[in-house]
Amino acid sequence: MPGLSTGTVTLVRREILRYVRRPRNTFLPPFINNVLYFAVFGVILGERIGSYGDAIPYILFVLPGLVVLGAVSNGFENASFSIFHGRWNEYIHEVLTSPLSYGQTTFAYVAASTLRGVLVGVIIAVVGVAFTVAHPAYDLVSIAHPLYLAVALTLVAALFACIGVVGGLWARDFDYLTVLNQFLIRPLVFFGGVFYPLDALDGLFYTLSFLNPMVFTVDAVRYGFLDVNVLNPWLSLGVLAGATAVVFAIDVALVKRGYGLTE
Repeated sequence: MPGLSTGTVTLVRREILRYVRRPRNTFLPPFINNVLYFAVFGVILGERIGSYGDAIPYILFVLPGLVVLGAVSNGFENASFSIFHGRWNEYIHEVLTSPLSYGQTTFAYVAASTLRGVLVGVIIAVVGVAFTVAHPAYDLVSIAHPLYLAVALTLVAALFACIGVVGGLWARDFDYLTVLNQFLIRPLVFFGGVFYPLDALDGLFYTLSFLNPMVFTVDAVRYGFLDVNVLNPWLSLGVLAGATAVVFAIDVALVKRGYGLTE
């Protein structure tokens, strides 16, 4: 990692090894969950729903949304759990007393969590492609905008890794983390257009949907995959980049203040 201090690289490496060494806990659950998602929503329901827009099979339509769901959940979960677990077992103080700056410390946690989110997103994409390959009625998936997709997926995972840092600092016990992920993050993603197109909504519901930040994430990743979008793709990318920068700055400020760390 050129340009990063040895301490930052070491902390990033430690956080990555923490989940890479436990693939059954990290990568197997989203793999199994998404096999079920694609089997039920993509194949069974998808054959009855038909296609969307320009003859896009429903299984391809939901693929980008499921990738976002996996990247968001895992980016958030890794950062929040890592921060909270360090607080709970009081070993995070070793990191805080190291020569790393507050920004470097925060960056290390966010970077490792972002990588986990991206890796899970790639795994889910591979599962979705495997379903299309195995089904004789579907053509092989091709990525419409690879570079755009890579940037968008990285920003999606990074944004929720940053939010995960806030969650890890705020949580008072492990139940807090479950509540945030299951009752806040996932519902927002599901109502962000994962299983339905935004232009299927009318009037007030369509307008209110833009208050949900997940709308921009799903639309950006779907554009990268399929060249299908409701919003301006560069607007979506700009919103993701701006939101990530703002939340990261909040993370640094909270760590510097000692919020949740010195209480």
